[in-house]
Amino acid sequence: MKYLVHLSRIFVGGLFIFSGLIKLNDPVGFAFKLEEYFGPTVFDLAFLEPLALPIALFVVIFEVLLGVLLLIGYKPKFTVYSLLAMIVFFTFLTWYSAYFNKVTDCGCFGDAIKLTPWESFTKDIILLFFILILYFGIKHIKPLFNKGVMNVISGVALFLCVLFAYHVMNHLPVKDFRPYKVGNNIQENMIIPEDAPKPVIDYHWKFMVDGEETTITTRGSYPDVDGDYVSVETETVEEGYEPPIHDFSMERDGEDYTEDLLDEPKLVVIVAYNLAKAKEKGMSQLKTLAEKARDGGYKVIGLTATGPEEQGPISEAFGLDFDFYFCDETALKTIVRSNPGVLKLNKGTIIQKHHFNDLDELTFN
Repeated sequence: MKYLVHLSRIFVGGLFIFSGLIKLNDPVGFAFKLEEYFGPTVFDLAFLEPLALPIALFVVIFEVLLGVLLLIGYKPKFTVYSLLAMIVFFTFLTWYSAYFNKVTDCGCFGDAIKLTPWESFTKDIILLFFILILYFGIKHIKPLFNKGVMNVISGVALFLCVLFAYHVMNHLPVKDFRPYKVGNNIQENMIIPEDAPKPVIDYHWKFMVDGEETTITTRGSYPDVDGDYVSVETETVEEGYEPPIHDFSMERDGEDYTEDLLDEPKLVVIVAYNLAKAKEKGMSQLKTLAEKARDGGYKVIGLTATGPEEQGPISEAFGLDFDFYFCDETALKTIVRSNPGVLKLNKGTIIQKHHFNDLDELTFN
């Protein structure tokens, strides 16, 4: 049991630190994921949506600290009981997501490692097994240092987590795992290869045959049945290939300008997924930014999910004289973790991407 506890301690502690740091690199992205869980299609906890970011920050920092405490053997009862409570909750959450197909990606490892709902649930079951070993063998968890040293280690870990969170909140993630990272080409990430796997879909056809309802399943073709058609339901058996970027568009007045705009050699895109929620500090810099960009020969556009009726008053308030194009809100939140944020493109390739706090780093030569 002693050796099992030692192995579990290293595995669980290391995994919690890794998972926590991945999410701490992008707490805004994790907050968006929590908003999805709090939304009406999952748990319908609207009162928690405004608290998504504070909750996200607390959870990821606590996750890292629990991993550190477990590795150094500090406060074993508090640490193990907290780990057990967290994993039981997350196991239920991933099971619920998988069984009811509510959230397609739990966000356990941010955008670094994508897991399907059932893969996430399996991961949590494995973690639960090792945490139960720690629970029943808690007497074998011995401290590595004296209390003073462990207080210092815990305090330093907390300080570094808070400092890191402050940095990425006021700038952008240190490591960008998304398909919109600097150097990527948007068009190339939208392409579906000719030999890409196609989705496998079962069609469940219902007919009334001799007064009884009969269901016949095919892979798409209409069945040859001597009966009266009632209805058909589809079930996706295997997902087809989905390109890294699949919900990006640049639309205006019902027209799609995506291809034309992504062919521009000098394009500055100001992204604000929701203009009403955009930070005033960032919005107040956009007029001057647009002028500098045009002086450098760049075309300047905005990209938002906010409707045209709201765009006008906000543009007027901040003196913005460029056109806004429509894009899906989820896609915009994925592009840049800043509202507003700015991208510089060369024929669809992202050359620069900045938080509104770092707009002075943009160059237009």
